[in-house]
Amino acid sequence: MSSCIMNSLKTQPIWVLVLFTMGSIYVSKCFISFLYWVYVNFLRPAKNLKKYGSWALVTAPTDGIGKAFAFELARKGFNLVLVGRNPDKLKDVSDSIRSKYAKTLIKNIVVDFSGDLDEGVKRIREAIEGLDVGILINNVGISYPYARYFHEVDEKLMMNLIKINVEGTTKVTHAVLPGMLKRNKGAIVNIGSAAGSIIPCPLYSVYAATKSYVDQFSRCLNDEYKKSGIDVQCQVPLYVATKMASIRNSSFFVPSSDDYARAGLRSIGYEPRCTPYWTHSLYWNLIDSCPESVIREWHLRIGLKIRERGQLKDSMKKKL
Repeated sequence: MSSCIMNSLKTQPIWVLVLFTMGSIYVSKCFISFLYWVYVNFLRPAKNLKKYGSWALVTAPTDGIGKAFAFELARKGFNLVLVGRNPDKLKDVSDSIRSKYAKTLIKNIVVDFSGDLDEGVKRIREAIEGLDVGILINNVGISYPYARYFHEVDEKLMMNLIKINVEGTTKVTHAVLPGMLKRNKGAIVNIGSAAGSIIPCPLYSVYAATKSYVDQFSRCLNDEYKKSGIDVQCQVPLYVATKMASIRNSSFFVPSSDDYARAGLRSIGYEPRCTPYWTHSLYWNLIDSCPESVIREWHLRIGLKIRERGQLKDSMKKKL
């Protein structure tokens, strides 16, 4: 059969041979890319995270992805430093973790990332002094209450987005990194967003810009400190069923925070930028194959619908 095909090709003009060769190369590349995607998402073994150290620090651990990461790290035998603004919620999470994983040592640090951040970071430095903090999960972050044009973003929200998402992530990393350098080992995971790395996100411009910062910051640090035994990674989730995303129930493309955290831990130590959950990476590849102008228009329409619903809720609250 193959010999018949080759004999047939020999009788064709040269441009047919060129097109056949190019098509074969393209199909082969697609097939190899697919096999690699399958390997990364389903077959690649997780790193031994305990090699980084015995303690993990998680910011914003009282809800959503941060809480799920805290529980998963405790399940894997890590002691925890939990950093959040609400002392009651921190205690509740700590008690829940201890009731399930009795041997876990936990330190709670109260930090309001929208308040006196320098004082909060000082408390973090003091609390981790002498601890073998091997993993940092920079999960703290805020988004818009709902989509809006840039001129509709009030100054308080704008400054909090920059302070929490950019300054908070930067300063906590700056506090934890020296200890990792002394030990020549560590992993820093900064939670980014598809809005800042993969897809344009009109009507969330400031949020998207802050997450773009997190992406670049992470990849630059990875190149700076890789030879020092420190892996820095920006994880780029799409929608996850959390309060911040205003999504209650998980679905095929929207994992629960627990499912995301399990995938997130399996990805630590590999690529400097990754989308850990497999349906998210599938969605990313689908988007990447479409013209950007189409994706921009589509997301603008989605944003406008979210904005309309948000404005309606605001108007109803004012009437009450």
